[in-house]
Amino acid sequence: MADGRSADPLEEELEDEESAPRLRLSRRGIVVLSVLGATVLGVLAWLVFFSSVLNVRDVAVQGTPDEKLTSDQVREAIGGLAGGPLARVDLDGVKHRVEAIPRVAKAEVWRGWPHTLQVKVVQRTAVAAVKGDDGQFTQVDASGVSFATEAAPPAGVPVVELRLSQQAKDVDGVISRAQLVQGAVSVAAGLPQEVSKRAGSVLVHSYDDIELQLSGGATVRWGSPEQNDRKARVLLALMKQKGTSFDVTAPEAPAVSG
Repeated sequence: MADGRSADPLEEELEDEESAPRLRLSRRGIVVLSVLGATVLGVLAWLVFFSSVLNVRDVAVQGTPDEKLTSDQVREAIGGLAGGPLARVDLDGVKHRVEAIPRVAKAEVWRGWPHTLQVKVVQRTAVAAVKGDDGQFTQVDASGVSFATEAAPPAGVPVVELRLSQQAKDVDGVISRAQLVQGAVSVAAGLPQEVSKRAGSVLVHSYDDIELQLSGGATVRWGSPEQNDRKARVLLALMKQKGTSFDVTAPEAPAVSG
């Protein structure tokens, strides 16, 4: 160069970049691109929400391992809510319909793209079967919800039966039969597994006189449906002793006899 100094390659590169023509979109180009983008989004939205391309083709049901509650019963309860595009299915509506089935305690619903509505149910578990005047047995879960009535109680579930004393009948207007049954169910729900599997019956003589009949002929005087947790712990300790009659009506002063 004329001044005898060598050019800096980095400076030359920067000068070339500054002198290079820059691509500028005209206002018309921006409008065209915007319209094109909106069109693409509109087509995608139509495909997902309104066309039959992503319609529901299957309702997959989990949590129905036996004939008591079948997948077909769940699908029937869902009905037309599972029709049309998967994206438009009312998941809350489906959940509420499934949970309205008496045997269902809880339901989860989600979309399984591209064509499947996924439903998972948790069935109620009976903690007691209440024997009615007609000889039928109503199954009740730990929350006190009655969900099925059958001719026989489920295997391994205590049977609640009202055998009211005259005193209990006299105060029927104060403590109703429904309240007595509810108290007995709470006793059954709180029994430890070791006791529950042996408890054939929960007999209600009055609010303060509930009795358990265990397999093998042993009996447990439970008393009222109060302090159930404490009574259950005391009973487990008592049952390590030999006896045919256990009394936990006053858990601070339990007794064994027989």
